[in-house]
Amino acid sequence: MEEVNRISSTTIQSTNVKISTHNITTTHNNKQIQKTMTHNNSVEIFCKNTNQKIEIPIGLSLMQIYTLCNVKLKHNLIAARVNYKVEDLNYIVFRPKDIEFIDINNHSGQMVYLRTLSMVLAKAVYDLYPDATLRIEHPISNGYYCTINGRNNKITPQVINNIKQKMRSIVDNNLPIENRERPTAEVIEILKQRNQEDRVILLETLGLSYARYFQIGNYIDYYIGVLAPTTGYVDVFDIQPYHNGILLCVPDTNNPTQIAPIINQPKLFEVFNQFAQWNNVLELENVGQFNKTARTTSVYNLIKISEALHERSIAAIADKIQQQNEAKIVLISGPSSSGKTTFSKRLSIQLSILGMKPEIISMDNYFVNREDTPLDENGNWDFEHLHALDLPLFNQHLTQLLNGEQIDCPTFNFEDGHRYYYGQKMQMNSKTILILEGIHALNPNLLPNIPQNKTYKIYVSALTSISLDNHTWIPATDTRLIRRMVRDYKFRKYSAIDTINRWPSVRRGEEKWILPYQDQADSMFNSSLLFEMAVLRRHAEPILAEVPQYCEEYTEAHRLIRFLKYFHPVNDNEIPPTSLLREFLGGSSFKY
Repeated sequence: MEEVNRISSTTIQSTNVKISTHNITTTHNNKQIQKTMTHNNSVEIFCKNTNQKIEIPIGLSLMQIYTLCNVKLKHNLIAARVNYKVEDLNYIVFRPKDIEFIDINNHSGQMVYLRTLSMVLAKAVYDLYPDATLRIEHPISNGYYCTINGRNNKITPQVINNIKQKMRSIVDNNLPIENRERPTAEVIEILKQRNQEDRVILLETLGLSYARYFQIGNYIDYYIGVLAPTTGYVDVFDIQPYHNGILLCVPDTNNPTQIAPIINQPKLFEVFNQFAQWNNVLELENVGQFNKTARTTSVYNLIKISEALHERSIAAIADKIQQQNEAKIVLISGPSSSGKTTFSKRLSIQLSILGMKPEIISMDNYFVNREDTPLDENGNWDFEHLHALDLPLFNQHLTQLLNGEQIDCPTFNFEDGHRYYYGQKMQMNSKTILILEGIHALNPNLLPNIPQNKTYKIYVSALTSISLDNHTWIPATDTRLIRRMVRDYKFRKYSAIDTINRWPSVRRGEEKWILPYQDQADSMFNSSLLFEMAVLRRHAEPILAEVPQYCEEYTEAHRLIRFLKYFHPVNDNEIPPTSLLREFLGGSSFKY
């Protein structure tokens, strides 16, 4: 990294620049600047990191501008936002721009790092084993699970060590990563020659005139978005054995100079493994394969199969609850927009088939009054906090119900932020089973006085099971964000700006209150559907298009618009009214 910066500094030592901050002006080589100005060879940019306007010669790269601005980042520079779009550091500036330099502490910077590290891994495998097929399948255990030649092929310790050493050599040699753009037909031929059929299928289904690819030496790969300019930028990494494959270990988001600690998540891995097997049966492992199906009427059969798999999974969980005879409370947790509410209703139907009498209790009705809500670090109400719930009342009511007593059910009014009672009563009998759905349902501090054998815990999340291609996974957080955006717009009158702006706070709440407890669940349910991005595209694109191009939220809106274009759009007519996706699209037969 230091070598890269020194090279850039040497390149621009003679560059002339005028920096103005408010009323203070510093001028270097005034005569030369005036000459440059006369010939209209300069351009003014605004550096958001330093709050400075800078007049520079036309044609400088972002790396050169970074050195001129003397920006101080907490961690190593990796990319920049130019007019709120993420660009690589070789991007050349010809017109006035707003520029913000970013490091791995920034979400966009993290994504650049992960893409770059993925290409380093892919090149290492290609250099060592050119006929092997590497798949970077999904996030797990604070890393990314990868396979070589299929999930059933166990990678030996010697192969893992060879790959690790090769990756370290690639990083230490600080090799340039070239960004090339050519007519799509040419790029497809290049990828065909390298047997990258997954990328070939994807590009063939997109209908683009031009396509961009990346090159390190003789190795070529395709990625969505920006990569670092050289391999030396991703020097914090590791790979470890994980099941049959390997775990690509990445920097800790809280301390990017260190590797994130590996967390054992066997139940979560098993859910991913199950869906990978189903995808293999359907011969749908990547978006290119899906797009080919989406262009035919076969996609409607795929919708039916996907919905049937959901129903089968829910029925299997209901059977397990029945087998645990003493369980009287089903606890359902999961992150935002995972489909917990619809899952609860569909589970209730399956439990009813088994002769039980399910009663759903919404934990939202046990919020404390608005003025008693805990505050976050910014002084705002923290609705994700465990103590945003009235835990004493909640536990009192559950204890009374388990003892056969009758309770007065509260209703929380979100408009005025207060709890009310409207005479709704509840009492359990021998067949009654309570279903509690909420983000804190798996938190052991929620029900400290309820015996464990009286509960059955379920974790619900949208664990995306299909990849764009062999080296590009689809983050589950993107699936949930797009779901939430569509629902917020349709039913809560929130704009895309509102949802995107709120999302980081929601994610922080999930990291604190939900994700640490996910592997304590007795069962896990994957609420994602193979076809949902293709359906959500029609609904999300016009919502995202309303985001103005010059605001903070445009970075994410622009990225999501580009992401959605990789899916061939599918109409939602064939989606049943009981589908989990209806919770976000509308048209559900359930009441919310």
